[in-house]
Amino acid sequence: MDANPILAETVRGNWVENRHRGAFAIVDAEGKVIASAGDTERPVFPRSAIKSMQALAIFAREAEGKFHHTDEELALACASHHGEDVHVATAKGLLSRIGLSAADLECGAHAPTNSAAREALRASGGEPSPLHNNCSGKHSGMLSVALARGVPTKGYVGREHEVQRAVRAAVEAVIGEPLSEDRCGTDGCSIPTFAAPLRAFALGFARMATGKGIAPELASASRRLFDAATSHPLLVAGTGHADTLIMEAFGGRVMQKVGAEGVQCGAIRDKGWGYALKCDDGNIPASQAMLAGLLLRYAEPDEGQRAVLERFREQTIRSVRGADVGVLRAVLV
Repeated sequence: MDANPILAETVRGNWVENRHRGAFAIVDAEGKVIASAGDTERPVFPRSAIKSMQALAIFAREAEGKFHHTDEELALACASHHGEDVHVATAKGLLSRIGLSAADLECGAHAPTNSAAREALRASGGEPSPLHNNCSGKHSGMLSVALARGVPTKGYVGREHEVQRAVRAAVEAVIGEPLSEDRCGTDGCSIPTFAAPLRAFALGFARMATGKGIAPELASASRRLFDAATSHPLLVAGTGHADTLIMEAFGGRVMQKVGAEGVQCGAIRDKGWGYALKCDDGNIPASQAMLAGLLLRYAEPDEGQRAVLERFREQTIRSVRGADVGVLRAVLV
């Protein structure tokens, strides 16, 4: 098998220090490939990049209808958030309304990833809770699915639990492929993650963006989730994060979500295109450079949007003293 192409590189001084290989696909809702590079048929774990697909389970069997999730709660269900006050409050609010608490979350606890929020928690004498976990919004939504279906909330992260069966079915429905047990692992927040081709995830995002090729109820749910996420981009990531800044700049035209280990997925909504990208070595900043190059080339950004993307397409590397010592940049996309 040929190696994937180099899509980004790190230059220190006058020498290339690292070369980052990867693959990407941009696909329309009929499956036509608009652009691609590398092996887009090799199955990859999408990790958190497909949280909006997983959140479709909220709309099956009336979880959304029973609990009337707000747009903010739906945005948080799609999020890998930074544990800022607004993130914690939104997750806590949904749990309280459905009669549960942080103790019911099975995602585990970690400190806020936002440095200011982390320092504020430390200064207050507080301890990290599952509400600070970047996946607490997704897990809160999954707990609402369990309650709506009348099944036990305990153990909802298990692969055979009805909640995870519903999540798996929703993802399969939009990507058009079965998620195989022989390509399955456990995500960092304890739920199952299934590998599938980049092309399939790109197709799924195109279908969610357009409503084409999926059932009407899935099309409606997809539109609601994308509208919620792009209207509340701070909830989807956090202060200063690429996902938040890109969606703020594009004002609803782009749905964007990072996943661990260098995955980037989303949709250029006004074109009806979905995209999926994977940096082979899992480097997140390199994957952001690749993503920015992709959107610069295919999303037709205006001047303000271009300025945001350029920040990530070419990232300055600085020494501890603040001197510019190198650059991480997209080279092919």
